[in-house]
Amino acid sequence: MGMQIGIFTVGDVTTDPTTGQTPSEYERIKATVAIAKKAEEVGLDVFATGEHHNPPFIASNPTATLAYIGAQTENIILSTATTLITTTDPVLIAEDYAKIQHLTDGRVDLMMGRGNTGPVYPWFGKDIRQGINLAIENYALLRRLWTESNVDWEGRFRTPLQGYTSTPRPLDGVAPFVWHGSIRSPEIAEQAAYYGDGFFHNHIFWPKSHTEQMVALYRERFAHYGHGTAEQAIVGLGGQFFMRRNSQDAVREFRPYFDNAPVYGHGPSLEDFTEHTPLTVGSPQQVLERTLSFREYAGHYQRQLFLVDHAGLPLKTVLEQLDLLGEILPEMRKGFAEGRPDTVPDAPTHASLVAAAGGAKDVTVHAEDTMTGTTDRADEAEEVQA
Repeated sequence: MGMQIGIFTVGDVTTDPTTGQTPSEYERIKATVAIAKKAEEVGLDVFATGEHHNPPFIASNPTATLAYIGAQTENIILSTATTLITTTDPVLIAEDYAKIQHLTDGRVDLMMGRGNTGPVYPWFGKDIRQGINLAIENYALLRRLWTESNVDWEGRFRTPLQGYTSTPRPLDGVAPFVWHGSIRSPEIAEQAAYYGDGFFHNHIFWPKSHTEQMVALYRERFAHYGHGTAEQAIVGLGGQFFMRRNSQDAVREFRPYFDNAPVYGHGPSLEDFTEHTPLTVGSPQQVLERTLSFREYAGHYQRQLFLVDHAGLPLKTVLEQLDLLGEILPEMRKGFAEGRPDTVPDAPTHASLVAAAGGAKDVTVHAEDTMTGTTDRADEAEEVQA
């Protein structure tokens, strides 16, 4: 799998400006599941959900959402977009996503991010002025929780740990692959490069010059830290589109959603926005050509995710968008493969990470249960043999 193509959702509950109808939380949550299942049906590789803890979003508790979708799908990789490493306890992240790893046979990875909703910090007892420092410290702890079975740790932002073992241990002894997501923070690109992790640039509101700078910084620092050449860095991009078979129909249908959307309405015109950002509104061929052009300023990369279910678009329309994406998917895969050097790594998967680690390992920790007095299973076996 040289290139992973998929979708992500932010889980917004937005009024449809053409009907005046606003979905309920129940309807929006169920729609998210239907969209994920449709994504697998049309052949996409990834479904990702954001994490928000405030109205008008239903994207809180992404672990429950991904586990539920995982039980109803077979192949699609499940991810976050993003996991709030700043306000979520890294101990909880370590446990939750290792558990989903086991439940989905490894079909899960994470995108770490600071989040873009300021009030969430005090809700979880954190200070937004420490956002970058929280991201750095919490992620450093998370890595240790996944790679070490006995952790002693002390930092600035949570209580110390002594001899702590996070359970379950990562599936096959390999932690989920981590992307670091950012729109504007070079510190996050630096963090991704330092660890040799993936860097996901959201890429939906800014001009290509900004994306080019952020990706170039990450690639340069990836090489600086000795993880490989700049072209071997693991890059993901966001994107957004609205398409109909006729481009004029796409523009006419999407315009009221654009003009009224909380995220970009009442600002630049649709024409200006599509000219200066990756938003593509037009025919399937236009979406295909525009998407393949991202390589001109980002280089060959590993993951492309699209936002398709925002701004109040009804579920029926979103599913139609996925059908159209499915139709051009073979050509998109072919286009991304053309001219791709052999030195550019494929998109990471659980299977590829296990292979790179020398094969699957059972890293279950069989420790003494101090609550009930149960002893280590190995000790029990020795007693039986004696």
